Amino acid sequence: MKTLNVDLGERTYPIHIGHGLIDSTLLRSAIKGRQLLLVTNETVAALYLDRVLSNLTMFEVATVILPDGEDHKNIETLDMIFSEALTQRFSRNVTMVALGGGVVGDIVGFAAATYQRGTDFLQIPTTLLSQVDSSVGGKTGVNHRLGKNMIGAFHQPIAVFNDIDVLETLPAREMSAGIAEVIKYGLLGDVAFLSWIEDHLDELMGKECSALSKAIEHSCKIKAEIVARDERESGVRALLNLGHTFGHAIEAHLGYRGCLHGEAVGTGMVLAARVSGIMGLLSESDVTRTVSICQRANLPVRPPKGMTPNDFLEHMAVDKKNIDGRLRLVLMRSLGEAYIEDQAPMAILDDVFQACCH
Repeated sequence: MKTLNVDLGERTYPIHIGHGLIDSTLLRSAIKGRQLLLVTNETVAALYLDRVLSNLTMFEVATVILPDGEDHKNIETLDMIFSEALTQRFSRNVTMVALGGGVVGDIVGFAAATYQRGTDFLQIPTTLLSQVDSSVGGKTGVNHRLGKNMIGAFHQPIAVFNDIDVLETLPAREMSAGIAEVIKYGLLGDVAFLSWIEDHLDELMGKECSALSKAIEHSCKIKAEIVARDERESGVRALLNLGHTFGHAIEAHLGYRGCLHGEAVGTGMVLAARVSGIMGLLSESDVTRTVSICQRANLPVRPPKGMTPNDFLEHMAVDKKNIDGRLRLVLMRSLGEAYIEDQAPMAILDDVFQACCH
C-alpha cells in the first residue's frame, strides 16, 4: 500500500492506494464516531456492499442505495440521503461513506457538507475515474438541468481508500472514461507522464496492476499538490478542468444520458487541443498526438451527432469558470503546459465547432 496526503493544515487527509483496502482494519480506524451512513448505487451494491458492511459491524450502520447514472445526480436523489439520516436520527457526528464512482462521491460529499451544517465523509471510489480524480479535492455537488455541478460545496473527505482490486469488475467503457482523466494530468502539467501513458496504455486498458498503481498514484499526486496550493479554485486549480468546459456542455446537451463523464472530457481535451493549435500554441503534430492517445483509449474525439456550435456556446455560457460574462477556457501552450484563457477567441471556437460538429 502507498499513502499520499492532501496537505490542508488541520484538514490534511490521506489517500491510500493498494489491494484489499475495503476489507482492511485501516478502513475501520478512519471512522471516528459510532454512527455511519453508507451510500452506494444499485450496481456497486450488488458487487461490494456486503463485503464492506461485514468490515463495519462494530458501527451503527444505515445504508442508502441510489439509482445508478449521471442523470440521477440531482436534488431528488440527494434527498434520499437526507431522509435516511433523519429517519435514523443521526447526529452531526455521523460519518457518511461514499462507496461508488464519481456520481456517488459527489452526492454524498454534498450531503455531508450540508447535513446539520457539516459531517465527516469518507471516500471508497470504485471506478478509475473517481480514484484518480473526483474522490480527491473536496468538490461536491449535484447537477441542474441547465448546467453540471452548479449546486455544490467544497467539503474535504477525511480519507480516500483507492482499492485497486475493485477495478477488476469495471467495464471496459468505464476504464476508458477513467483513463481520460489520467491523460488529462499529462496534458495539463507533466509531458513525461503523458509519454509514460502512451507507452503503457495497453497495460492500463488491460487492468495490469502495476501500471494501474502507478497511474493512480501519479494522478493523485498531481491533484493533491494542486489542491493543496488552491483548495477553492481561485487560481491554479482551474487547470484541472482541461477539457471539462467542452465536456460539461456535451453532458448537459445530452441530458446527462448516453455519455460517460470521462468520454465527454476526452472529446473536450481534443477540442481544447484543436483550439490551441489554431491559436498557434500547439503544433499540428501535438494536436494529432492528443487525438491519437484519446482514440487509442477508445474515447470519442468528436462531439455527439447533431450537437451544433450554438449548443456548445449556450451550455458553455453558464460554466462556473466564467467571470463577468467572459468565457474562460483551459487551453495548452504546449503539451504538459496548460493555462487559463480569460478571453476565449470566439471566432476560433466557431471554426473548431464548425469543423468538428457533425
